Amino acid sequence: MARKVSQEVWVGIIVSFYILCISFFCLMYSTSLGANNVFNLLVNKQVHLTSTMKINHTDDDSCLNRYIYIHDGLPARFNYDFLNNCESLSPGTSSSNKPSMCPHLVNLGACWFVTNPYLLEVIFHNRMKKYECLTRNSTLASAIYVPFYPSMDVGVHLWDSNIEIRDSSAKEFVKWLSGQPEWTKMWGRDHFFASGRISWDFRRQRDNSSNWGSKLRFLPESLNMTMLSIEGSRWKNDIAIPYPTNFHPSNDSEVVQWQDKVRKQERPYLFTFAGAPRPNQQGSIRGKLIQHCQASTNCNFLHCTEKICGNPITVMRAFQSSVYCLQPAGDSFTRRSTFDAFLAGCIPVFFHPATAYTQYLWYLPKNHSKYSVYIPVRDVTDLKEGSIEKILLGISKDRELAMREEVIKLIPKLVYADPRSRLETEDAFDIAVRGILERIGNVSKEIKEGRDPSIGFADEDNSKVTFPKTIEKPT
Repeated sequence: MARKVSQEVWVGIIVSFYILCISFFCLMYSTSLGANNVFNLLVNKQVHLTSTMKINHTDDDSCLNRYIYIHDGLPARFNYDFLNNCESLSPGTSSSNKPSMCPHLVNLGACWFVTNPYLLEVIFHNRMKKYECLTRNSTLASAIYVPFYPSMDVGVHLWDSNIEIRDSSAKEFVKWLSGQPEWTKMWGRDHFFASGRISWDFRRQRDNSSNWGSKLRFLPESLNMTMLSIEGSRWKNDIAIPYPTNFHPSNDSEVVQWQDKVRKQERPYLFTFAGAPRPNQQGSIRGKLIQHCQASTNCNFLHCTEKICGNPITVMRAFQSSVYCLQPAGDSFTRRSTFDAFLAGCIPVFFHPATAYTQYLWYLPKNHSKYSVYIPVRDVTDLKEGSIEKILLGISKDRELAMREEVIKLIPKLVYADPRSRLETEDAFDIAVRGILERIGNVSKEIKEGRDPSIGFADEDNSKVTFPKTIEKPT
């Protein structure tokens, strides 16, 4: 499997030109709209609502059992106020990262642009406004969507040492919500919201200022709700949905064109790792992966900084030039990079089941060998020198092609379409809505049959975040 590294130059030129052309088109489009109009698209509560609302349904109604009610009465301090004061929000993950979130709101959901994962809840809200089966009558609704922006909310005080301040907004939120008449129908078990942060940011188990996060998801009322987030926890009412990538197609032909492009892509490298070491993170295998990559002429190492890996062109160029993309755990189990790899047609290589296999159950095939390579690593010492390269070189060309085709087929399911349009095929939003309706439908059935709806709803399941009891070590 000799790789012609010299081809990388041409790959870079072609990819850069392609994306820059699309970016230029998007820029021209957004300019024609006007910056204020684009921003109003985000914050205007009434956009697209009245045209899709339905009051009643009939027996032949295509929306039967699919109606969703949006809690539009939610006070603005829990959502829209964050957008109006975006300069006070940080797009980063540390208290020292203080740039404004405002630039990330421009062109939200349009074409190629830099999408901050925290904006998933805003993207989701704007998509929900155009959902075809909205209803103004909450008694007809099969599910109730709460347009709460938990990532932005918790981010304001996440580094505050005073846990009362850190938890105050979450407590106010559940107090308001549980006081609404809609709550008593199923005591919140038909309520759901989305989050652009990982579930662990809302799962502080001890009232200790040194412990991370808020305790939103341990508040009694919150236990009865389902949260869709970029990474689930070991509790069953936290469900993982894909990280937003930088691609938000406005029609199906854009998706097909992109799939054709990555299918034909020349891939001079055997494998790529895009990331940075985690020297202060005990048990992290990133440093070892970097060593493996730098020791191989078949590997491309992209040393990530905010400037480098925050650039869609740089990341796509690296991933499209490679057959396999290494996806170790990041600061948590999952990575945005995984979905960038899927988008680039790069076969992901996972080292822990909680990075994808036990997370995105509504999206990825149960047979993970169809679309990925699994090299289980319990400990850094499991990674012997040259073992990754040896394993990847041992994969037949036929299996490689089959896996890549499966990865490319998954792309439509893993992207979020432009909120101003919708695809004919299901995207990540559509699948999330279908999944939540099925989950709440099962709870409704339990209630109708006289069983306790709390059983299994928010139970803890440690198998979601641990290795199986028996595991084959990489050779």
